[in-house]
Amino acid sequence: MSTDDREIEVYRQPLYLPGDKVVSRKQVKNDGTMPGCEIGEIVVKKGDVGYVRDIGTFLGQFYIYAVDYLERGAIVGMREAEITPAEELRARDDDRPALQSHIVTRDMLQKA
Repeated sequence: MSTDDREIEVYRQPLYLPGDKVVSRKQVKNDGTMPGCEIGEIVVKKGDVGYVRDIGTFLGQFYIYAVDYLERGAIVGMREAEITPAEELRARDDDRPALQSHIVTRDMLQKA
């Protein structure tokens, strides 16, 4: 997978934090990673509301948000492009450490 045309998300802070209320921007089908569901079964519908529970990374470049869709009883890994805020996001502290704090960015070098 080429990253030439994509932002490497982990170089910046995640857009969402645990507890943020989000809405699915698209329908998501089971790709085989959801136990108890058939492959191809719809696990999230466009417009479903959920809450970010945790944040992970994929391929060392993308944030994956574990979103708890309470009404569906499912916790689904979602990319930033697949969700949107359901309400105004809480204030962020720009000085908090990055999830990938060992990565040095140009911003960090300019502050030093």
